[in-house]
Amino acid sequence: MAMSTSTPDFSIEVSEVKGLCPAGEVYAKQSIADKKIPVFSCEGACLRGEIARLAANMVTDEVPYARGCYGEMFLVPHSSMTAWVKGAEQVVMIDGCFLKCLGRVLENVIDKERIIHIDAHPLYKEYSDVFLYTDVPEKTRNELARKVADKILEKLREQQVTVN
Repeated sequence: MAMSTSTPDFSIEVSEVKGLCPAGEVYAKQSIADKKIPVFSCEGACLRGEIARLAANMVTDEVPYARGCYGEMFLVPHSSMTAWVKGAEQVVMIDGCFLKCLGRVLENVIDKERIIHIDAHPLYKEYSDVFLYTDVPEKTRNELARKVADKILEKLREQQVTVN
């Protein structure tokens, strides 16, 4: 039996949650007040996910970007984190590879037109055959992430000029 290379749309059920993350509430409310642009990243276990995560952290060192918590945003819909993202004019989504896992979910939460969706892997094109991030030295991972972050920041600056 041949394996399909695509999956039709599907949904999952998520159990109810009570309460909110106190630190996330303070952070998201401050990010709303400061008009920060949320940045999300792939958090996959592979090298590509790790490079995307590290690059997202580096991007958010720059104004007006701030790191969003995808877990809270997707799974705690009554949180300020979710309100921040739903109210943001733009959201940056840095996925680790062409599968765009988190980006595909995000497209079901906010309008696609507001998402700046970036696949990090084509920005460095190395280690395509490596899965475990630990198979690449930490120094190299950080250098690749810096390269990716710099390219993303350049793209964001160019887009900001044309948008404003």
